Amino acid sequence: MLIDSHCHLNFPDFSADLDDVVADARSQGVKILQTICTEIEEFEQVLQIAEKYENIYCSVGVHPNNCEKSQRADLQYLLEKASNIKVIGIGETGLDYHYQDSQISIQQESFRIHIEAARISGLPIIIHTRDADEDTINILEQEMKKGAFKGLIHCFTSSEYLAQKSIEMGLYISLSGILTFKTAQNIRDTVKNLPIERLLIETDSPYLAPLPHRGKRNQPAYVKYVNQRLAEIKDLSEEQVANITSENFFRLFDKVAKC
Repeated sequence: MLIDSHCHLNFPDFSADLDDVVADARSQGVKILQTICTEIEEFEQVLQIAEKYENIYCSVGVHPNNCEKSQRADLQYLLEKASNIKVIGIGETGLDYHYQDSQISIQQESFRIHIEAARISGLPIIIHTRDADEDTINILEQEMKKGAFKGLIHCFTSSEYLAQKSIEMGLYISLSGILTFKTAQNIRDTVKNLPIERLLIETDSPYLAPLPHRGKRNQPAYVKYVNQRLAEIKDLSEEQVANITSENFFRLFDKVAKC
C-alpha cells in the first residue's frame, strides 16, 4: 500500500478530471490520500472532496503565505472543524520567509494558534517551513514545553539540523518529489541518515512532479516515484518502504482507520 499524505485536490488543476486522478492513484496502489487546506475560504470545498471519496481525508488550516489574505485561523474554528470524522490534520501552517507574502509576526502568531489546536484536538500539525529553520525550531521547542503535540515537517527541503531537531521532538518528516530531483543530493544525503520509522511520503500535487514527470502536473499516483527513490536511498525494497511509510502514516494520523 502507498499513501499520499499531502496533496491539493481542490486546486483548479484537478477540476476537470478529479475522478480520473483518484482512480489513477488507486490503480497504482495509492490507497489513501490526504487533501490539504491552505486557507479558511477553501475548507468547505476541501471537505466536500474528502466526503465524496471513501479513501480521501483532509486537514483544516491556513498556509503561512495566506495568513494576511485569508481569514485568520481562529482556535475555536479550527477545533470545531477538527471534530469532523474526515478531518485528520491541522494545517498546513508554519513559516515561509522565502516569499514573505505575510508578515513574519502574523505567520508566527498563526503557527502558534495551529499548534494549540493540534495540542487540544490530538490531531497532528502539518508544518510548512521555508528559509525559517531557526524560528521554526524555536517555536516548536517553546510550544512543546507548554504541552506535547504530534506533527510532521511536510515536503522536507530544509537542513539536517532542522530534521534532527524535529525528530528529537517526536515529529515526523514527509518527503516529496523533490527527493528525485537531480539538484537535491543534499536532501538525499540528509534523508539517508534519518530513521525510516519517522518518514512519510507525499506528492504536494499539483506541484513538484517527480522524475520522470518533472515539469508536468503532479498527481497522487506519482507518489510511487518518491517511494522508489526512498527505497534506493535506504537500500530497501519498494514494498518494504511502502509498508513502513504507510505504518508511519497510520501511527501519526491515527484518526484514520486502517483499511
